[in-house]
Amino acid sequence: MIKTIKTSVLALLMVSTAIAVHAQKTVTEGTMTFDVVANGATTVVKNKFNGDLTKIEMETGPVLINMISNTETKAGLLLVDVPVAQKQFAVKISKEDTEKQEAAIPKYSDFKATGEKQVIGTLNAEKYSYKDDKGASHDLWATKDIIIPALKGKGYFKGLDAVPVKYTATINGVESNMTLKSFSTDKVGAISLDVPSGYELTTMEELKAMQGGGR
Repeated sequence: MIKTIKTSVLALLMVSTAIAVHAQKTVTEGTMTFDVVANGATTVVKNKFNGDLTKIEMETGPVLINMISNTETKAGLLLVDVPVAQKQFAVKISKEDTEKQEAAIPKYSDFKATGEKQVIGTLNAEKYSYKDDKGASHDLWATKDIIIPALKGKGYFKGLDAVPVKYTATINGVESNMTLKSFSTDKVGAISLDVPSGYELTTMEELKAMQGGGR
């Protein structure tokens, strides 16, 4: 279970911080919903944002995961809910934790628009080519219809002047295909980094140790 949590959270952090600059419409509150396909299974991921705070919501097997981040301070909170075991855990994530995770992300550059276009998740998108830090070539789809201040200029695709809406990421050897399913500007309400009532505060190391069933 914990391996699944770790892999999923890494993938979702990339989704939540893969936004860049120079879009046409500024949106400060709303929801991006992605289909994430990995190992032949599709998971629906909701990335809600309000101000500097984002909240990723997903369900993987019997586990419900919420990942809350302040993209300005880089502080975060991981909430893990296992209803079948009646257990709820919270892990606080520091700026140092976030920066360590960012350092492990591959470096991409040489983003070039190809001129090929299509609509993805109601947004106008264009295909881009780019290269990784080993010189290999890749492509993705991104839109300039919107910009989200909470996410711009951070994360997986720094240097891309558009919002990624369809791309592939390989995390811990697992290939994940991300596709924007829908985009909404409906209000999502306040997002908080406070540990909710009923959640047991723990550490990532302790959470990983539970994989062996020791708790």
